[in-house]
Amino acid sequence: MEQVDASIARYLRALDRADREESDVAEAKSIRLKEKIAGLRRQMRALKVMEQTVQDAPDQQVSLTDPDARSMATSGKGTATVGYNVQIAVDTEHHLIVAHEVINQGYDRHQLAPMAFNAQQATGGEPITALADRGYFNGDQVLSCEGTGVAPVVPKTLTSGNTKRGLFTGQDFIYDAEKDHYTCPAGQHLTRGRVRSDRSGDIDQYRHLTACFTCPLKPRCTAEKVKRVKRWKHEDVLDVMQDRLDRMPEAMGVRRQTVEHPFGTLKAWMGATHFLTRTLDKVRTEMSLHVLAYNRKRMITILGVGPLIAAIRT
Repeated sequence: MEQVDASIARYLRALDRADREESDVAEAKSIRLKEKIAGLRRQMRALKVMEQTVQDAPDQQVSLTDPDARSMATSGKGTATVGYNVQIAVDTEHHLIVAHEVINQGYDRHQLAPMAFNAQQATGGEPITALADRGYFNGDQVLSCEGTGVAPVVPKTLTSGNTKRGLFTGQDFIYDAEKDHYTCPAGQHLTRGRVRSDRSGDIDQYRHLTACFTCPLKPRCTAEKVKRVKRWKHEDVLDVMQDRLDRMPEAMGVRRQTVEHPFGTLKAWMGATHFLTRTLDKVRTEMSLHVLAYNRKRMITILGVGPLIAAIRT
């Protein structure tokens, strides 16, 4: 809209100059400029309608090519592509896709539990370990897996900028579950306050009311009067998961070489082509065909054609 406004202003100035000229060329030029201005004003009206449409959309997004497609974050900072988010769960032994889904949310943080449950059901309902990258980290999702036979292993999202500023991070404060306190780098114990720090009642604050004032490490700790460490009321679930991850140092390497294998294969088959269909239901169908083809070829590699045909017949 800013660009159209600038173009209209530029053409109006040109029209004013043409009106001051007295010639056949100037008259023809004026007619042409008036047509361009009229076209730009029609475009502006259309853009205003589109602006209202975007504002009325639940997520303030409108795709003119595919109504269900949405902006998906990419690895480049500040970049995105419009499309779909494909989720797959792959077994580590045979690299078969045991569960998949296509969504139009541009992030993964709500997909850990749904995909893990789908994978668990597809593999017979036995307990499973679900490895995922930090993009799937979400406390509520991890909590949803508690007691279900799904053991999630997801690195925590590192959102603090303290490391770059040369300050201590939350990992430098050690929690003692039995005594319910944190030990800071200076060896002081931070205890829980009586009142939770947020309106939802989910977060506790731990602090030491006096030690920070004379602590020699305070410049490396906090600019506030006292250091406060926040703890979610279900943080123990995350602590158990972190302990599980610490005992599996190879977990993220296994994740990469397992789940990226099918993605790489499918992309190689598709080449430079994107999904050929539009709307979420059709894209889901298309993805299901890709998964079926991939799993069939994997089974042929694992079993051979004859045993696979025999298995299908039985």
